[in-house]
Parts: sequence; structure tokens; C-alpha cells
Amino acid sequence: MKFFEVIFGNGRWIYFWHGFEVTIVLTILALFFGFLLGVLISMLRTSSVKFCQKIANLYVTIIRGTPLLVQLLIMYYVIFAEYRAMPKIIVAAVAFSLNSGAYISEIIRGGIESVSQGQKEAARSLGLSEFRTQLYVVMPQALKNSLPSLIGEGISLFKETSIVGWIGLGDIMRGADDIRSLTATAFESLVAAAIIYLAITLIFTKIMSKVEKRLA
Repeated sequence: MKFFEVIFGNGRWIYFWHGFEVTIVLTILALFFGFLLGVLISMLRTSSVKFCQKIANLYVTIIRGTPLLVQLLIMYYVIFAEYRAMPKIIVAAVAFSLNSGAYISEIIRGGIESVSQGQKEAARSLGLSEFRTQLYVVMPQALKNSLPSLIGEGISLFKETSIVGWIGLGDIMRGADDIRSLTATAFESLVAAAIIYLAITLIFTKIMSKVEKRLA
């Protein structure tokens, strides 16, 4: 009874609703642009141009070797320090996209390397350029092979958005913190936040599992 009073009393559930909206929008933006960046980086890493490989490797090494929270704070307090009018959700989306792009590129690179060399050679013998071979022959198969890992990355990204409160963005965890400060209770608000994250994760996993079965 106390749980429902803490969460729903005086309309406090609205904090979670607004936080949920921010979290979902941020996750979608970061996944979309992170995926595009990941595809580009994976193609650079598997290209025959050494310079492109080095640039892509450097990017992946830096991003994977530093904490996401540090990247978010650098983006907010350093890179966008002079642009305070910039919406915080855009700043967070840029930071999360850059981070997710590095991990997605590694996932897709593994999918690219799983495609047999014979198919690549056959495509090249038919007159396709290296870029067209990657785009039309290799990449569709690589994405299908990488789908389970990409689903896992999407789930991880959704949960990692819980750190955006560090730059004052009102996500689900910020909503829980607001309720905690209003009611002087931590257990109920944190459990409610955990339930929301768990529910969305289960729904997303169920949907993507059906997509994976269809593709199979």
C-alpha cells in the first residue's frame, strides 16, 4: 500500500512518465545514429586502405577504453560548453551514439568476417567494386549474423541511459530521485525504476526475438 502511495500519491507518477519519454527518445536516437556510425566504422576497419583502418581502429580503441560517463561529461562540459542553448538530450544523444557506434562496429565487423571469402571473390569476379561487394553482398549477411549481438547492445544502451542525470537530464532515474527527495523514501522509488527498466527490456527482447525468428 505504501508503495502505491509513494509512487502515485499527488500525481508523482508523472516524474516517471516524463523520464520514460526522455529515456525512450534518447535510446532511439542513440541506436539509430550509433548503428549508422557502426556500419561505417566496420566497413573502414575491413577495407584494404590502411589509413582508413588506422583511423577506425583509433576511434574504437579510444571509445571502448574510456567510461561512457566520462565521454558524456566531456561532451557536455567541454565540447558543448559554449553551446548551453543546445538541448541536453541532443548532447546526450551525440555522446551515446559515438559510444554505441564503437561497439556496434565491432559486432558488425565480426559479422562481416563470418561471411565466406568465396562470396566476396565471386562478387568481385562479376565486376562489383569492393564498396559494392561490401554493400550488396557482405553487409546484408553480416547484419543478419550480428542480429543477436545487436539486440544485446540495444538493451545495454537502454539501461546505460540511466547516467544522463549527471548532466541534469530528466530520465527515469532522475524521476526516481525526484520522488525520493519529495517523499524521503528510497526503496519504493528505486524499485519502481527497476521495474520500469525490466519491463521495457523484456518487451524489447520479446519483439526482437520474433524479428530474429522471421529472419531465420
